[in-house]
Amino acid sequence: MKLLLDENLPKKLKLDFPEHEIYTVSDKKWNSKKNGELLKLMLAEDFDALFTFDRNLQFQQNFKKYPIAVIVLNAMDNAYVTLNKLVPQIKEILNSNLPSGPTEVKARA
Repeated sequence: MKLLLDENLPKKLKLDFPEHEIYTVSDKKWNSKKNGELLKLMLAEDFDALFTFDRNLQFQQNFKKYPIAVIVLNAMDNAYVTLNKLVPQIKEILNSNLPSGPTEVKARA
């Protein structure tokens, strides 16, 4: 599966998904792209999913127009040590029938 980490996520998170082809926005030189433009670029390069910490993205984009899975990480902060705890939930989503549009992954209390 081809995955993209948004620029608001730690690059180290890539290491938790060795079974996938995973890039950061920085790797692709897509820094500072607006969300709609980023989704168009992802479609053009056959990405399967975007990981983001931007909870507003799901309300700002028309996912009928951009049929890409977006995994929205919802945690206290976007530090690697915090987000790393979400990896099992993320992998569960990736191993299921990945839905188009946003799927929120929340930190467990």
